[in-house]
Amino acid sequence: MVNRKARGRMRRNTPASRAVYARRRAIALASATVSVVVLVALALPSAQAPRAAARKDVRAFLPRHTKLRVVLASRAPVVTVPVAPGPNWTVVATAGGQPAAWLAQRGGVTLMRFDQAKVRVDLHAGSLDGGTAGWTYGAQISAREVHQVIAGFNGGFKLTYSNVGFVAGPHVAAPLKMGLASIVTYTNGTTDIGAWGAGVPNPSEKVYSVLQNQLLLVSNALAAPTVSTCITTCWGNTIQNLTIVARSALGVTASGELIWAAGEHLTPASLASALIGAGVVRAIELDINPDWVAGYLYVHHAGGPAANPVVPGQLGIAGQLLAPDTRDFLTVVAR
Repeated sequence: MVNRKARGRMRRNTPASRAVYARRRAIALASATVSVVVLVALALPSAQAPRAAARKDVRAFLPRHTKLRVVLASRAPVVTVPVAPGPNWTVVATAGGQPAAWLAQRGGVTLMRFDQAKVRVDLHAGSLDGGTAGWTYGAQISAREVHQVIAGFNGGFKLTYSNVGFVAGPHVAAPLKMGLASIVTYTNGTTDIGAWGAGVPNPSEKVYSVLQNQLLLVSNALAAPTVSTCITTCWGNTIQNLTIVARSALGVTASGELIWAAGEHLTPASLASALIGAGVVRAIELDINPDWVAGYLYVHHAGGPAANPVVPGQLGIAGQLLAPDTRDFLTVVAR
């Protein structure tokens, strides 16, 4: 005779019972997946915590058969490009549902403003400026940035020029020099601008990267005294020695917001004036001349981000920073 336990095992081994078991297991796995998404949402890192560490922490709570599925697209910033930007600030990007970037155009100058509580800045080495080996952020927007990138724009002068410096992580492409205007990014993800050794770096923070280019264009909310009297010697050689050419700069406000400014027909004085008018207290001139000045906003689609130029008339950068470029550049990425 077959005992009760044996009969139970036989009933569970029928095709119908196996189908019921499979359905129940599928429902259980689906519930586990939902739980994983909730756990991931709760365990996502703060603005300063590494995302990988948060994922590792979440895995500790999961059954071995459950796969961790983090949908990065759900956290991608929402980026839009206004058809006709004007002098007032227009929100062009949100991160976590909050405004993170704004765009304005004033007197031939395009201005992009960024809230550092929502974004970070990554300094990229070009394939020639810095070379391709050893850099965390190399000659194109990386896989770790591509779903979070909001904006990208040109860096400074060629690293073979004088009065430049470039350091990222433990790697040095051009030694740093005292007194030069510097974009300093700390390991906590914040960025400041100032004269190296006279304002930056902050001794309480650990430096991750530094880009140096000439002297400060704006200091203490005032334009440098040479912006009208020493144009090419102090602010860079131009095509045909013209004084009005494409120029760009990056500044910081008293509250810590970053503002990128650029235009196709600017003097150092007009560039500094636009930055000061936008609330900048310190600024560094970046690259100049039409071939090198370009900025982009990246609108996110299912197939990846699409670059949209923001400076009217810009010649642009081949590959729009999504493909390898020879020159260094900066990206603005949602935290």
